[in-house]
Formats: sequence, structure tokens, C-alpha cells
Amino acid sequence: MSDLSSSMSTSASGMAAQAARLRLVSENIANADTPGFQRKVMSFEAVSDMFENGGRVQTGPVQLSSAERPQVFDPGHPMADENGYYQGSNVDLMIEIADAREAQRSYEANLKMFDQSRQMTSSILELLRR
Repeated sequence: MSDLSSSMSTSASGMAAQAARLRLVSENIANADTPGFQRKVMSFEAVSDMFENGGRVQTGPVQLSSAERPQVFDPGHPMADENGYYQGSNVDLMIEIADAREAQRSYEANLKMFDQSRQMTSSILELLRR
């Protein structure tokens, strides 16, 4: 029984981590045209408990992308310098869409694992009642 509950805990932590990743991706997409915006990225960290056989995953700190921001020539822009350039956003929409799709698929996989564990747990309880 504890293996099934630890697998449910692992799946639930994976769903929470992928939901946080999807929120960050949507923030990047929303600010893709914002001048000076830097893409935000997050990492995942494995967490293992001494009392659990399984592990969990959690999100690491949010970091700013180190990719160069493009210089955009627009002398009439309020953020333009004396040469007419301002820093654009370093968000690439294709990368963000791919990240969003990957986060969605990972969330769905964790959801299926959670559902399978839940069904197995309820089957075991039903057998124990007999």
C-alpha cells in the first residue's frame, strides 16, 4: 500500500511542477513583445525523503535566460537610446510553444500514473473488504 501512495505522491508532485512550468511559459509568451523582457526558465530538482521509498520532484529557482536580447532600431520608441536602438525581448515563441507542449504531455503522463495508482488502491481496498 505504501508503494502505491508514494507513487501517487510522486505523480502529484510531478503535476504540480509541470503546472508551475506551464505558468512560467505562459508568462514568457505574454511578454514576448515587451521591450527589455528576459525569458524566465526553471529547473526541476529531485527530492527524496528518508521515510519514502519513492521520490518527489519540485521546481528549482526561477532564473533569467542568459541569451542576448536583440537590439531593435526604432528612433521614435520611448526606450530608444541616442542611436535609436532599444533592447527587445529574448523570448522565442517556437521554443515557448515546444516547452508548453512538453509540459502538457508530462502533466498528462503524471495524471495517468496518478489515476492508475488510485485505481489500484481502490481495487486493493475492495478486495480487502470481501
